Amino acid sequence: QVQLVESGGGLVQAGGSLRLSCEASRISFSSVAMGWFRQPPGKERQFVAAITRSGGRTVYADSVTGRFTISRDNAKNTMYLQMNNLKPEDTAVYYCGASGPVIVRDAINYDYWGRGTQVTVSS
Repeated sequence: QVQLVESGGGLVQAGGSLRLSCEASRISFSSVAMGWFRQPPGKERQFVAAITRSGGRTVYADSVTGRFTISRDNAKNTMYLQMNNLKPEDTAVYYCGASGPVIVRDAINYDYWGRGTQVTVSS
């Protein structure tokens, strides 16, 4: 079965940086668009960023635009999220997901999910 495994989360001070990774297996990675979502404590899962199959186009939530960068390496079956200038409101469990052939923002359109990695930003 398809497996997505996130890593790279942790505790960081406001203004710091983290790089999340999502390694995929048992999936034709280059055939699916991918995305990052997050779920803050007590809130619903939120869209963060998504990337096309080739990596040629990306979309971001307004709250992270200019601070986060999504990328992928199809040769390594891995997607990344570089997070800079982190803020306390970025604290959440971060999930990666695999959708279909086109880039989408809605979680309902994602077929596969990882288990998440915790990101905590202290003020």
